[in-house]
Amino acid sequence: MKAAESGHEKAYRNPALAADAVIPDGNGIVFVRRATEPFKGRWALPGGFVEYGERVEDAAKREVREETGLEIGIVRLIGVYSDPKRDPRKHVVTVSFLAKKVGGSMRPSGETSEVRVLSSVRESELAFDHAQILRDAGYGRIIK
Repeated sequence: MKAAESGHEKAYRNPALAADAVIPDGNGIVFVRRATEPFKGRWALPGGFVEYGERVEDAAKREVREETGLEIGIVRLIGVYSDPKRDPRKHVVTVSFLAKKVGGSMRPSGETSEVRVLSSVRESELAFDHAQILRDAGYGRIIK
């Protein structure tokens, strides 16, 4: 661990924490088109950064609501993704969940230019390591 002195306490450089959701809908998955960098214009699973004091499950629900207008329930953990290079901005660890829609209606937000259910998507059109998350969730069939 790398530490820098900050007064009497050591300040540690830690990864940021995020939460993502794979939301099946019919024959497809709910995706958002990113409106900002990194990966502006690419399809991504809804998700984002965990706020201080927030549980990762609650962060996934909040981010999905903010980015898509949908309310979700968590079904199960898919996995934890920690490659330091998965996000070009900084080291971001994400906790990914399989989720189900329980309410709301799809609409884009300021962070997303579009929200759609896709039954197929090219791997080159996906942001971050979301192709791997989809494979691990059992939805690799939609990746072309």
